Formats: sequence, C-alpha cells, structure tokens
Amino acid sequence: MTHHVAIVGAGNISDTHARAALEIPNVKIEAVCGLVPERVARLADQYGATGYTDYEECLRHEPLSVVLLGTPSGLHAQQARAAVRHGLHVLVEKPLDVRTSEIDPLIAEADAAGVKVGVFFQDRTSPDLLWLKRLIDRGELGTPILASAQVKWYRPPEYFVGTGWRATWALDGGGALMNQGIHTLDLLLWLFGDVARVSARMGTLLQKIEVEDTVVSTLEFENGALGTLEATTAAYPGYPRRIELTGSQGTVVIESDKIVAVDLRTPPSEPRPVSEGSKNASASSAVVSDVSGHRRVLESFFRAIETGSAPSCDGREGRRSVELAEAVYRSARAGEAVTLGKG
Repeated sequence: MTHHVAIVGAGNISDTHARAALEIPNVKIEAVCGLVPERVARLADQYGATGYTDYEECLRHEPLSVVLLGTPSGLHAQQARAAVRHGLHVLVEKPLDVRTSEIDPLIAEADAAGVKVGVFFQDRTSPDLLWLKRLIDRGELGTPILASAQVKWYRPPEYFVGTGWRATWALDGGGALMNQGIHTLDLLLWLFGDVARVSARMGTLLQKIEVEDTVVSTLEFENGALGTLEATTAAYPGYPRRIELTGSQGTVVIESDKIVAVDLRTPPSEPRPVSEGSKNASASSAVVSDVSGHRRVLESFFRAIETGSAPSCDGREGRRSVELAEAVYRSARAGEAVTLGKG
C-alpha cells in the first residue's frame, strides 16, 4: 500500500517530517504547502512534489491520502478538520491544538469520516520508554507514589523573533509548558495516568516574550500519586529533560528519552533495551537532526491506516496533554488549585 503524503507548513519541522517520511518504503511526498512561496518551492523541488500556497487547493491534489501538519499550533485543529472533510488522514505536530474546545470537534468529525488523526509524540516510540511502559503496566514499579519532571531548557532570543506565531497565546498557546513541556506532560499521563488536580505558578522571567518562559506545577494523579513539573526555556545553556518515577517497588530515572537508572526491589522481568536514545540537542536547540523518532511515529500511523489499529498517539490521547496544560495555566492565572474537567 502506497501512502500519498502532503507536507503542510514548509518550515523547519515540515522538513523534519519530509526527511522522516522518505526513510519509509511505499511513501510518496506528493505535495508541499505553505505561506512563503520561496520555502514551498525549495521543499517541493527537494522532494519532487507539487508546491501550493493555497491549503484547500493542496487538499484537492490527487493522489493524496495523508496530511502531515507542521503549521502554528493554534491552527492545527482547524486545518486538520479541513483535511478530514476531504477524507484524508491527518498526523499533526505536537500539540494537537492549544485548545481542547477546538480538538473535540476534530475528533468527532474524524470519527464520523472514518479517518485517522494522530500526533507526533515521538517519545512514545522510544525503545527505552516503551520498555518502561510495559514494566509499569505489569505492576513491576508497584503502586505509583511520586513523579518528578524537569524540563530545564534554553532558547536564545532569536528563537522567538520573526515567526509571527511563536511565543504568542493565540497561535503557540503558551511558552515553556505548551511548546517545550508538552512532550513531558504527555509522558507523565501515558506512564502514570490521568491527573485530577493541579496547582501552578508561572512567569516570564528572562525572555522578552508574550507567554511564560518558566512554570512550576504540583500534580495530583487520579491513582493517588503526587508529582511536580518544572519547565523553562530560560535555563542557560540547557539541560537534558529528566523524569523520576517512584512506585512502591522502586524508582526509574529518565534523561531525554533514555533510561539512566532502574532501582527496583525485584529485578525487572524483561531485559532493558540496548539503545542510544535520541541524538537531538533538544535542551538547547529546536533543530531536529535525528528523525528516527518522527519516522517511528509515521510508521505507526501508516500501520494504523493499513490495519485499522490505533497509532502511537491518536487524537483522544493527544487531547489529554492539552487538557492538562490548560488546567496548569488556569491555576497559575487564578492563583489556586484547579480540578481537571471543571471550568
């Protein structure tokens, strides 16, 4: 089965999507769409595709079966819904959108149209983290007790300049939490379960931007575990993301997407995978040099289309981290704890 793909966005992340797609057999990049004609022409020429600056015209391209969205976050659900109305499957760069009120109609329309919606949360495909997910699901970490997550990254001032959408509430949905920290929110939910209640503080303490560059939150999980999350883009020069998960049977520590410590009362029943982890310098740069994680997400998505199975992160799963981010922001603005699902 050949998957005919449109790359939408024509920026840096769209180039990442294209490079990852080309590593997969039976994938053909048919179209490239974006607002800047020079960028569209460059990518279209590079990948042998037809260039478009009109999104609706791009969606009418034939043949076409899958849209890869790499546009500003606040446009994701709206543009994904347009693709769904053309009967196309859609794989969206994180986050799925910046508002659950926009995500819910998308999920409903995709269900009605019988097409797949997925999200690029590549950590879910990491061999180390898949191993950890199985370990937790088997109960080998024991009863969840404590989660500690630190995303102490750095972005230079020029990162925020000139895009017209980055670091804005309307199109980026936030800063260190919604843009950089969203991967970690997704991981905490995927590994430790839903969060019932949050309390948070945030500030714009270094960067000259509209949104927060630093946020700290306490999390109360539905299973009774407690957690903390620190996220910033102001921690020069940038440090690997670190997550520590503690259960009644011990603790596992993650740096970036690699497990660096497993301290359990009983040795795990499954040997740890031998992997190098991601080579991307995410802590200090938004550039993606290693596309292996994106490739694995794409492979999962194409497999889901072919078999009718669920991709590594579908629309409903992608909604969870946005809902949690919204709750963190509500708590920080109100100065009080917020219960998820209310307000």
